[in-house]
Amino acid sequence: MKINNIKVIYLVFLLLVITNFRVSGQQPTPAKKEELPTTDKINLPKPIKSSIPANYQGRPFVDTRHIAGAQVIPGKLECAYYDLGGEGVAYHDFETENRGSGGLNMAPNHQRPHATSYEWAFRKEENVDLSYAKDFADFNHTNNYYTPEVNQFYVGWTEDNEWLNYTVEVKVAGTYKIDALYANNDASITFDVDQKLASTCKLPLNTGNFHAWNKAEIGTITFSEAGLHLLTFHYNKGNNFAYFEFTLAEKK
Repeated sequence: MKINNIKVIYLVFLLLVITNFRVSGQQPTPAKKEELPTTDKINLPKPIKSSIPANYQGRPFVDTRHIAGAQVIPGKLECAYYDLGGEGVAYHDFETENRGSGGLNMAPNHQRPHATSYEWAFRKEENVDLSYAKDFADFNHTNNYYTPEVNQFYVGWTEDNEWLNYTVEVKVAGTYKIDALYANNDASITFDVDQKLASTCKLPLNTGNFHAWNKAEIGTITFSEAGLHLLTFHYNKGNNFAYFEFTLAEKK
């Protein structure tokens, strides 16, 4: 009799365990499927409109230090950062060597301690004549109307009818005031936008020396649309050019 009671008790216990497991046991809730964002919920960057002529084969200058690509307007346009592409595409220079980086600056006394091999030999394989502002040439006198930064790159050894191309990104359409950092002649220069004459500018002061620098307003230029443009800088013999600053004067 006791054995039967034990069996009954065991069966009741087993039944309670099974029932409790079925009641309290829960299957894991399936993970909610993640909803992928649709394009109307993403702030995608707007493509930059380009007005650069289709036949232009140059591209913005980049290297290990200057990685930004197209120079931005409003802002400073460094003359030495002309486009990549070579003679007849990115620039026109009558000489077949870089007389600064590939010539003068190879001499030990022109490899100044305030610079490095990057400045000494900047773009030395290209024909455009480039150099940098040096202690003994650009800062050891009182002839500067404006003092450039140490190691400032510049285009020099200029000849008549030479030119440089720049891919620029114009942020705001409108008319811009142009300031130039230059040395020597009070010459006239011109700018084309997308292969059409856009501005004739006048350097207002003859500084009297290729290493006597002046910074001054030289004229204006109008960009009718924002976006990418091809800016061509035409110059003649007798100047060093460091940079141009473009400041928005009037929105279009």
